[in-house]
Amino acid sequence: MMMRYGGITPVTNTAMLVAKGFGAPNKWGFLVRGPAVYVRNGSTLAVPEEEEEKRADSSPSHNAASAGGNKEEKGIVSYWGIHPSKITKQDGTEWKWNCFRPWETYKADLSIDLNKHHAPVTFLDKMAYWTVKTLRYPTDLFFQRRYGCRAMMLETVAAVPGMVGGMLLHCKSLRRFEHSGGWIKTLLEEAENERMHLMTFMEVAKPKWYERALVIAVQGVFFNAYFLGYMLSPKFAHRMVGYLEEEAIHSYTEFLKELDKGKIENVPAPAIAIDYWQLPPDSTLRDVVMVVRADEAHHRDVNHFASDIHYQGRELREAAAPIGYH
Repeated sequence: MMMRYGGITPVTNTAMLVAKGFGAPNKWGFLVRGPAVYVRNGSTLAVPEEEEEKRADSSPSHNAASAGGNKEEKGIVSYWGIHPSKITKQDGTEWKWNCFRPWETYKADLSIDLNKHHAPVTFLDKMAYWTVKTLRYPTDLFFQRRYGCRAMMLETVAAVPGMVGGMLLHCKSLRRFEHSGGWIKTLLEEAENERMHLMTFMEVAKPKWYERALVIAVQGVFFNAYFLGYMLSPKFAHRMVGYLEEEAIHSYTEFLKELDKGKIENVPAPAIAIDYWQLPPDSTLRDVVMVVRADEAHHRDVNHFASDIHYQGRELREAAAPIGYH
């Protein structure tokens, strides 16, 4: 039976002392002074609300700017000891994006050949080629020359194959107890890069409600179809993405032509694009489309390369993946 002193149990008393900064009891039963941290003794001991509010006020993240997805003004309280680190740019200003970090940014290689094309020869190649061509017709009909919205829809689809391929290779690596040759990382990098394209164009073109509904429908169908296609034939799946990226290059080239003609306003580049691609501060939408098009050309090369590996009767892990190929 546990004795009580003044209505407070020893467990509660210990927690209060720990919260005040006396530390936890050592092996001899003495309290050692330490940093003021909360220790949850037993899974049922809760930190008082007043103490949590005080801790939130003293947290370094309290009232801090939290761009990139977290819009709450008050810092998040946690007894797990996880606190957002304060990151600064090279010029000393605060880094405001939570969705990516400075070491993940890069300068796009604009010198890449945009005209390369894989001529379909085999039955699977022709099937992949005409599948992409068929999917282009309803896209042209729906968006016509609204290239901002078109780019947004394109990126919601283009970000799916890398995630599906990376996920399936991850599971395969676990089943077979073998390395992936870096291809898991490469495909997930591709998916994240495509998602950053979407986050950028969200700042330029605001989707209407029916376009959002279309995204949900298309993503649901395409994810499952590509998942099944990759399970049946990775060579076909990667070839199809290669052709999809070729179409993306064409779409962004037409986007640039409309910008040069003045039919689309060449607005200043979004702040997220300037930081992600290390663009000059005075960059415009045209500069953004240029770097995005270069990214698509790199994804084209990676996926055609992956398909070629399978066509040679090899597995992806047998060839070093082009990690960080931008």
